[in-house]
Amino acid sequence: MTFLKALVLLGLGAVSVNAQSPVWGQCGGQGWTGSTTCASGSVCTYSNPYYSQCLPGTASSTPSSTPTKSSSSGGSSPTSTPSNKLKFAGINIAGFDFGCGTDGTCNLAQTAPPLSQYGGTDGIGQMQHFVNDDGFNLFRLPVAWQFLINNQNTAGSNLDSGNFAKYDTLVQGCLATGAHCIIDIHNYARFNGAIVGQGGPANSVLATLWGNIAAKYASQSNIIFGVMNEPHDVPNIQTWATTVQAVVTAIRNAGATSQMILLPGNDYTSAQAFVSDGSGPALLGVKNPDGTTTNLIFDVHKYLDSDNSGTHTDCVTNNIQSAWAPLATWLRQNGRQALNSETGGGNVQDCVTNLCQQIAYQAQNSDVFLGYVGWAAGSFATSYTLSEVPTHNGNWQDTLLVSSCLSPKSGSQSGSTGQ
Repeated sequence: MTFLKALVLLGLGAVSVNAQSPVWGQCGGQGWTGSTTCASGSVCTYSNPYYSQCLPGTASSTPSSTPTKSSSSGGSSPTSTPSNKLKFAGINIAGFDFGCGTDGTCNLAQTAPPLSQYGGTDGIGQMQHFVNDDGFNLFRLPVAWQFLINNQNTAGSNLDSGNFAKYDTLVQGCLATGAHCIIDIHNYARFNGAIVGQGGPANSVLATLWGNIAAKYASQSNIIFGVMNEPHDVPNIQTWATTVQAVVTAIRNAGATSQMILLPGNDYTSAQAFVSDGSGPALLGVKNPDGTTTNLIFDVHKYLDSDNSGTHTDCVTNNIQSAWAPLATWLRQNGRQALNSETGGGNVQDCVTNLCQQIAYQAQNSDVFLGYVGWAAGSFATSYTLSEVPTHNGNWQDTLLVSSCLSPKSGSQSGSTGQ
């Protein structure tokens, strides 16, 4: 679907009977044919040349031909006005997950720690560069369940001291930058093909593993716990929510009472399918031991290629009409927030255009979207399709997509880059 056609379709769904766009609806942008005025209590706010949105404000109706910058300084609460600035912008630092397949098998011989002291790439140097030169403040650190327990054959909960020390070296390097750091078990809700809590390892096995991890980082406020990377083809989403609940309870009971926990849904934790496949409604029931949902954040992913797989260089969509706008509405209705912990594209112009638009939209809706994490740097080769690996020849040099869109210093959150 072309971007122009997507904008037209979005407009048809957003324009109200009185020819005004509703609060949070689109009200302008190149190719926009819908209403350019907003419902009372909202103002048409410029994001980029392709997108303007009706945001809560004092003006009753503002045409998109004279876009108004929002003066709101609202925070990250889903009941507040968006601040037009995302809380987090980050990069995945991959390597400890290498060798893992979507069936939950992990060949430890293929593990490639992104650490120069273990013969790998300089992942810590990459993170220092991303923070100091680009302004990133979040890193996701994928790791195989099998690596953490040093066992490819039997699911377990006890951390292997040697392997965990290696992984912790990366975690400590991340924390030393001042950024937030996501611990991500990269096993697709499985261990060697069997789904946790649904024919595979018992919920208690994964929960105890997470309890052991959480106990190590209970005093680290910048740690974020990513329950599981990309569950998929999970037969019963309510049963999966029970698994997630067991993990949340174990983490909190281990003393990590205030850190964020990312709750993943089905369908590779797709942002587009998060509500329709039942993931969101099921995960709404996951609570902290005290009955609250404080710092329980929904974990979603979204790529921009033709089949949303993140395996192609080209980008064909900005995902606004198909995924982010419907999800934003649902999150507001339920008073919740989400983090896009995997997104990206090739280092080509159509990805610059579409990803910049996606990021600008999320920034305009920062009351419900906390931020994004690009895939991926770390141990990947610079020739990798979605490489965000910076090169180092005396000075660090970023890829096109990082410098144009992903970097907070690129201006993508205000829509001023790549248009």
